[in-house]
Amino acid sequence: MQLEFFTLESLFRNSVDRFFDKPAVSLVDGTPLTYGALNRAVQQRACRLYSLGVREGDHVALIGSSSPDWVISYFGIICVGAVVVPILPDFTGEAVNNILEHSESRVLISDEKLFQKLDHASMPDLLAVVSLTGDYLVAPAALPGNLEHYPRPRLSESDLAAIVYTSGTTGLSKGVMLTHRNIVSNALAGNSIVQVESSDVFLSILPLAHTYECTFGMIFALHNGASIYYLGRRPTASILLPALAKIRPTYMLSVPLVIEKIFKLQIQPKLEAHAATRFLMKLPPLRVLLHRMAGKKLYGVFGGKLKFFGIGGAPLAPDVERFLRDARFPYAIGYGLTETSPLIAGCCPRLTRYRSTGPAIEGVEVKIDNSVPGLSHGEIWVKGPNVMRGYFKNKEATDNVFTEDGWFRTGDLGEFSACGYLYIKGRLKNMLLGPSGENIYPEEIEALLARFPSVLESVVVQNLGKLVARVHLNRDELLRRYQLLKEKEKAFEDYVQEHLEDIRRKANQSLATFSRLQLIIEQMEPFEKTPTNKIKRFIYASA
Repeated sequence: MQLEFFTLESLFRNSVDRFFDKPAVSLVDGTPLTYGALNRAVQQRACRLYSLGVREGDHVALIGSSSPDWVISYFGIICVGAVVVPILPDFTGEAVNNILEHSESRVLISDEKLFQKLDHASMPDLLAVVSLTGDYLVAPAALPGNLEHYPRPRLSESDLAAIVYTSGTTGLSKGVMLTHRNIVSNALAGNSIVQVESSDVFLSILPLAHTYECTFGMIFALHNGASIYYLGRRPTASILLPALAKIRPTYMLSVPLVIEKIFKLQIQPKLEAHAATRFLMKLPPLRVLLHRMAGKKLYGVFGGKLKFFGIGGAPLAPDVERFLRDARFPYAIGYGLTETSPLIAGCCPRLTRYRSTGPAIEGVEVKIDNSVPGLSHGEIWVKGPNVMRGYFKNKEATDNVFTEDGWFRTGDLGEFSACGYLYIKGRLKNMLLGPSGENIYPEEIEALLARFPSVLESVVVQNLGKLVARVHLNRDELLRRYQLLKEKEKAFEDYVQEHLEDIRRKANQSLATFSRLQLIIEQMEPFEKTPTNKIKRFIYASA
């Protein structure tokens, strides 16, 4: 493989040459752009940026909902030789302005409606603000002429391609510097997991500013000549279900929240609705049979052609994964971070193992560091072409995550099975200490709580020395159960409190003495989450 191919610009041009007349990108209700038409739009966007004064190495911010216009803008930035600063559309106006200033972006490409919500007065000086469709939202001081050509950049694989600001689960964001080699090598490694063909269809439901969706839902898909369809709005049930029926995708990427909601709100209540099925669910062979029947219906809802449903970004609830396995749904769980472009470990649906993310991907080294005394699990360290250059303008943070011999410290705890499958055990920074210094992993307790049908999500924290679980319940399901009681001797709220205590008591039977819950509290509203759907734990740590 030629060195030049390890740039995003060369990868894009290669795909255009190979799949020129094939459909590339489209809105679900739109007309697809072929690879040739996509290239013409990209070159026009690159000419616009060059005419504004954007040159090789300059930083251009990009914010907006996932769409063909986002793809055009991304590759327009890349093809002119600039650096993309993708911003998640759910970031606050203050956060966006901070990123624009910190990233030293010269131009902002923004969704027009989203731009109107930003604080223009606090924005740093920019050459211009351009809409996703190419129109000026804030015109430059002197309008440039329309160029038809621009000089092709002399990019190398070591050049910076993107600065991706983290979702800030601790309240602070850092700019992850990813090179062309970082991103392209990771996208190409996907070919060792699944074989995507030009006849395959991707339905994109995650933000393209999310590195997972950008690398695999866009770059990997385009490299293999697939067609990508975008919802153009949030993936609510009323939007997603008709899109699935119309597009009938073969590939999708998701966060756990999507499939967990489908299971908890639509599938599990039906399985638990009758005493007979509740009894059958306790018998493993019959549970598998019931799950398989429900799984066939779910597969049909997804269009009936799905080959790969990739799940990443957060741990998947154990009961949901058990259902997917029993149902033979083509899921696979990937593990990675923005800092690793993102994928570190993963496999195809046929090779998945319960609670594992699969083995390390091709070309990436992973080891477990057990040098810290007192930890029952070691920290996951990574080396490979996918590992970031560092954090933009933050040498201290960069030095903190790299060892002297170049290993990247992920901050995640895990272990390998004898056959090389990686199992994630939690975040090092989330780990709590028991009364005698024992290691307590909140994620393991939360996974246990997720097995209860009424629990939608939970967070386990330590408060004044007590281990406390905050639980967001499916109150509709509890109300249904309450109404089925023959004699309502207590008020509904009393019933809820007794149910919470019952969950605590049953969960503690499966937990070691030092990690047993001393209190369980109902979280009335859904937990506040980052734009990548991770719960903001720091908010609830002392709540």
